[in-house]
Amino acid sequence: MDEVMAQVVPKFLRLYEQHFGIKPNSEDYHGKKLYQLPGAKELREALFAKGFFRDLPVMPGSQEVIKELLEDYEVFVVTAAMEFRNSFEDKYDWLQEHFPFISWKKVVFCGYKSVIRADYMIDDHVHNLEAFEGKGLLFTATHNVDENRFERVNNWEEVRQFFEREKSKS
Repeated sequence: MDEVMAQVVPKFLRLYEQHFGIKPNSEDYHGKKLYQLPGAKELREALFAKGFFRDLPVMPGSQEVIKELLEDYEVFVVTAAMEFRNSFEDKYDWLQEHFPFISWKKVVFCGYKSVIRADYMIDDHVHNLEAFEGKGLLFTATHNVDENRFERVNNWEEVRQFFEREKSKS
């Protein structure tokens, strides 16, 4: 969900600017998360706060492409929420607002995603794809830009194109 359907980086950029009084350059956080920058470790604590996940911007194109995928695929939203207790309600409410066409029955809150058995998984974290037995698609995020072990999708238009190719194979 995060950094695939919901944009987390804009929120961390605002928090970073509030904390340090400056915006970091994208080169500063190339290959890492913003809270991994020197002196910014405490920004990660924001993930534990109630409301952090509630107002994240929607990833451009995600709503339209997921609606299309639902016509041919059984789509589940799988999100690692166990570490951040307050994220459950925030993420559920966010999904109901922005993706009301996805049934609550198709939302999986979990810890480690290795329990997921499916044909495809779109994720921004390599460790989730490493443990996945189906076809993993790495959704580009600042922290994974140097990774090259998985097929990469940079945006939801590329996700659409991937599944159009898959559909034409069958």
